[in-house]
Amino acid sequence: MNEQSYFTKIRDFLTSFFRGGLKIVSHLSPSDRLVFSLLVIFFIASSFSLLLKANQYILVEIPARGGTYIEGIAGTPRFINPLLAVTDADRDLTAIVYSGLMKRTPSGLLITDLAESYSIGDSGLSYRFIIKADAVFHDKTPVSADDIVFTVTKAQDSGLKSPKRASWDGVLVRKINDREVEFILEQPYAPFLQNTTLGILPAHLWGKKSVEEFTFTVFNTEPIGSGPYMLKKIKRDASGVPEYYEFSSFSQYTLGQPYIKTLVIRYYPNEDRLIDAYLDGEIGALNSVSSKGLALIELNKKDVRVERSSLPRIFGVFFNQNQAPVFANIEVRAALNAGLDKEIVIREILGGNGIAINSPIPPGAIYKVVREDLDMEDGESRSHQGRAIDILDRNGWTVNEETGIWEKKTKKGTQTLSFSLSTSDVPELKQTAGVIAREWRKIGVDVDVKIFESGDLNQNVIRPRNYDALFFGEIVGQELDLFAFWHSSQRNDPGLNIALYTNITVDKLLEEARTVYDKELRNEKYLEFEKVLTNDIPAVFVYSPDFIYIIPQNVRGISLGSVTASSERFANIHKWHFDTNYVWSIFSR
Repeated sequence: MNEQSYFTKIRDFLTSFFRGGLKIVSHLSPSDRLVFSLLVIFFIASSFSLLLKANQYILVEIPARGGTYIEGIAGTPRFINPLLAVTDADRDLTAIVYSGLMKRTPSGLLITDLAESYSIGDSGLSYRFIIKADAVFHDKTPVSADDIVFTVTKAQDSGLKSPKRASWDGVLVRKINDREVEFILEQPYAPFLQNTTLGILPAHLWGKKSVEEFTFTVFNTEPIGSGPYMLKKIKRDASGVPEYYEFSSFSQYTLGQPYIKTLVIRYYPNEDRLIDAYLDGEIGALNSVSSKGLALIELNKKDVRVERSSLPRIFGVFFNQNQAPVFANIEVRAALNAGLDKEIVIREILGGNGIAINSPIPPGAIYKVVREDLDMEDGESRSHQGRAIDILDRNGWTVNEETGIWEKKTKKGTQTLSFSLSTSDVPELKQTAGVIAREWRKIGVDVDVKIFESGDLNQNVIRPRNYDALFFGEIVGQELDLFAFWHSSQRNDPGLNIALYTNITVDKLLEEARTVYDKELRNEKYLEFEKVLTNDIPAVFVYSPDFIYIIPQNVRGISLGSVTASSERFANIHKWHFDTNYVWSIFSR
């Protein structure tokens, strides 16, 4: 039987079936016809309902492309360049325009981005990467090994003074072929892969720029990279200062074209103007808002969507025993640590958006830290003072009845518990230093708070180590490399050991931790380090703040995870979306 005669027979059967049915219905009484009609309608409705449920069962929800995401930032970008970015405004745009061989996900894992694959030599001294064949810059030029070599070599150029130079110091980079590059280290360094998240510059655009030209080229403000978004438009004011940048999703991004079609970043001179813009509906998102600013927003707008993430940043008071001999007494450091109710700082300054700490290791970096209830009784607050007083009293300190300040008789004379506390004029730091000084004065400590403009603090106070005590923050980073902050070799500038701490055991543990690839074993080294250092009390660790991100209610796919710098909120921006579509599962793959 051929195909045509087969379908003819089916057609004839159905025609005969329906004709017979109509003939039977025509012989029914009016009441029977009504019942029959109702049954037919019920059958059709039930069948439709069953088909709809079956359809929903096999459908899956997928992100839809389109929409515009508008965010506001306090500040103005100057260097949208992975080698020169120094401010949050710089780093934010660098994160969306450029991509590296590797990329960190919100969960903290490193995945390939421009790289197709990589391999690590047995000794941990060599890393070889193969670049994806379809990796291209926004101008459609293929990404090659030449671009990798150029970017890293430029980062190492002392004349450029790149903030990334320290990360690449001593690393040899060489081209194997157009799609393959190798890095050779002088010694094993377990966190090295993190370095390869560095955004790659297109050598064909930057290659002929001298060091002097590098900071002035137009590509610093009109960047071309290979990241998820490409520059579409810049709107400037009459003075030439950018009012906003508009970006469009890059269809050839290696991890897939972003779902949100347009991204707009608007700039404001300060947080007050930024908050006004949000409340007026000019922007839909803003980040790193202060606790005071967040309270104002929540007071004036309903249904504010706030995403939070613990920042791996350590804020504390670092003691300089070289300049203030009073800190050479461990009982003084212990009393200051015990006498500070850190939860008061969390309540008064951070509005509860942070966590009190007692360690140089950020909360959650190794083990889960449970946030304690911030509501404390007055008796608990007094217990801090009581413990501090008891420590000083047991170690021969007495309170001068005239001044109310603790003193101690020594062979060289009378030592007074008096020192200065230096910090930045950044509102949060300045206010926190004031609260710390207030709490210490309650137990008989003479504290003089000194406030410096941020640049002045860095250049004339921190770098020459010209302070008694310093209230400051350390950005530890995702890989938990604490060498620069606590190893004795880092006591002097440009090292970051601002407590000028020295301990042979700690040095050894930090050196070993850098070379251990097994994460569990590396964590064990850091826990040993933590125990030794906290017993020595070279600093009073106060808090780690929360990263606060206010976003539109209807945006989906955002996952902050652990954020080191504000720009890391864009870690999975290519997956953000507003709407979704329903398709059969076979079409979602």
